[in-house]
Formats: sequence, structure tokens, C-alpha cells
Amino acid sequence: MLGLIFKTSCILCTSQDAGAHALCQPCLDELPWHDAPQCPQCGTASNGLTCGNCLHNQPDFDATHALFSYDYPLDRLLQHYKYRESLHLADAFAQLWFDKKTLDYAYIDLIIPMPMHSIRLKQRGFNQALEIAKIISKNANIKLDYTACQRIKFTPPQATLPHKERIKNMRGVFECTKNLSGLNIAVIDDVMTTGTSLNELAKTLKQAGAAHVECWVIARTLAKPYSY
Repeated sequence: MLGLIFKTSCILCTSQDAGAHALCQPCLDELPWHDAPQCPQCGTASNGLTCGNCLHNQPDFDATHALFSYDYPLDRLLQHYKYRESLHLADAFAQLWFDKKTLDYAYIDLIIPMPMHSIRLKQRGFNQALEIAKIISKNANIKLDYTACQRIKFTPPQATLPHKERIKNMRGVFECTKNLSGLNIAVIDDVMTTGTSLNELAKTLKQAGAAHVECWVIARTLAKPYSY
């Protein structure tokens, strides 16, 4: 009844026919869904088999699941979410995740959002990965832990660095203070570009005893990963 009285505008085209995802059906259909055959480990486009890069440069994470490709207009939505404090989009992303991703959630023991350094958190006001993780955790009935792993080094944003500097930039930035022995963990982040940050986090989690770590991301860029 309230939906009929207070119609919600589509966040992309501003039409008055937005549904539960804050998007109208035509805009929803045109989003860049990441559903082409891809490497099961890093999520890059492939024939559905493990890509050559993962075979030759084995990452520390075991699988990647992405909802979208990082392309227009999804890139605009994520930028709006992160830099304009549009926290309602966390609900939209999480709902779309469950609508489109047919995963076996039962084997995941723990969800950990990508940690944010305290300085960056103060600047932005919220951790975009944590807000999405809260909703996925609740809906999937999987325990959420955002204190097990901290970002202990304040580093320049990965997007500002050349590819060769990104690995160096991420070395030793995470610290895990809990015993994660034998746990299967899903790490949640908004965007996966080369996978360097997620790989460093996965490495830290496995050093703490994690048996399996996979990446659940809202968007995967089309950039090719490089040596981890």
C-alpha cells in the first residue's frame, strides 16, 4: 500500500516504476551481468576452465563469484554508493545477489568483509563492503565477522598505482587476530580489479588457518590479473 502511495524513482533513469531493487525493469535488464563463461578461480572471462594466469600464478583464494562486470552503468551505481553515502544501494546489491547467484551457501562457515583502515573509514564514514556483507550474512544465515582481520597499514588507493606497484603496496597490510583453523570463508568486496587486495587478504586468512577462501564481489573488472 505504501509502495502505491510513495512511488520510488529508478536510481538510473528516474522513472516512477522502480521495483524492490530501486531499479525499473528496463534498467535492470541492461545492467552488465557477469554471466559469461569465466575462470572459476579468478572470475575473468574464459571458456569456463581455470585460466592460464591462475594455472601459472596460483592465487591464494580458491574461487571468485561476481554479480556484474564493472561496466556502465553499474560503475556509476557503485561510485554513487561509495562516494555519495547512498547506503540504500547496499540493500539493492544484496537483493540482486540472491536473485542471480545460485550458490551453495551451506558450506561457507564465515563471511568476512574487506577490511578498511581506520583513517579511510573516518574519511568515508562507512565500509561499503561491510554494509553489503551484513545483509548477505543475514539472508544466507552465515556468521559475519568484521573484527577477525584488520587493515593495519594505510596505503594509497590501488586504483592510483601502476600494476607493478599494486602488489608491493598490499604486502603486509592485513593482520588476523583469530584462529580460523579449518573454516571455509567468503570474503565480500564491492569491486575486484586485478585481485591483488583480495589475494593478500586470502593469504592472511589462510595463514590464520582458513581451509578455503573465496571472493564474493559485486563487480569484476575486465582487466586481466597478473602475477600474485
